[in-house]
Amino acid sequence: MTDVVSSERLNAGTKLYLYTSLVVISAIVLIPLVTTALGGFKELGDLRTNPFGLPVEWHAENYTDILFGDRYWRQMVNSLIIAALTVFLTVSVSAMAAFTFAHVRFFGSAFLLNYFLIGLMFPAATAILPLFIRIRDLGLLNTYWGVVLPQVAFGLGMSILLFRNYFKNLPEELFQAAVVDGCGYMRFFWHICLPLSRPIIATVSIISFVGSWNSYILPLIMLNSEKMYPWPLGIMVYRGEFGTAWQLVLAFITLTIMPTVIVFFVAQKHIIAGLTAGAVKS
Repeated sequence: MTDVVSSERLNAGTKLYLYTSLVVISAIVLIPLVTTALGGFKELGDLRTNPFGLPVEWHAENYTDILFGDRYWRQMVNSLIIAALTVFLTVSVSAMAAFTFAHVRFFGSAFLLNYFLIGLMFPAATAILPLFIRIRDLGLLNTYWGVVLPQVAFGLGMSILLFRNYFKNLPEELFQAAVVDGCGYMRFFWHICLPLSRPIIATVSIISFVGSWNSYILPLIMLNSEKMYPWPLGIMVYRGEFGTAWQLVLAFITLTIMPTVIVFFVAQKHIIAGLTAGAVKS
């Protein structure tokens, strides 16, 4: 009887701990987002005196002026083009490379894999100067490719690691059966491996998309025309010589982070499945 009561108390305590932790973590995530969204409805004076409360007067024109302006949509299109190219190249190259590392044995494969993974230790900011010189020599300054190619290069390490772990945990019987039926590496990759890899493809795609969508330093260095600016550089428009229209900055940020939030919730199940694939072996 005592064991049953203590077990019930432990379960109740565990549930209380879990719910409390979830509430705290949710508050840490949601409070900045809600504060940013509400700040976009305020005027500058109200924002300075009451940064966390509800607006004294709701100024929806802060959002509508941005939504109905050409600059906002041009920057969103630029961001979408850069992100789409980055995702396509990252997924294509990293999937093929990871499949090779997972299923093809060749001399130096371990060294080459470690070479790719070294990129995880160095952010793009550490190589800005050589990157700028290389992109300039290639004639890609102020083009989409001048931003896309460095983003793909620095995203390959994590993407290859995720794909390789997923591919290695696919059932070995699939590959053996395919070989018996006369299926080579390429056909196995395209017709069997990729169709089974939708969770990890979604995971890598979302990580690449969000990273590209929020990238600031690379577009700042590689682009010099406002017509080519993605949305992170668009925030500079609201910064004047003597002051910053922070209410417009908050409204602009709210409108531009919504696509990533929507994409994340749509692909949430695939992302979790891709990240947890191979965590438990059968």
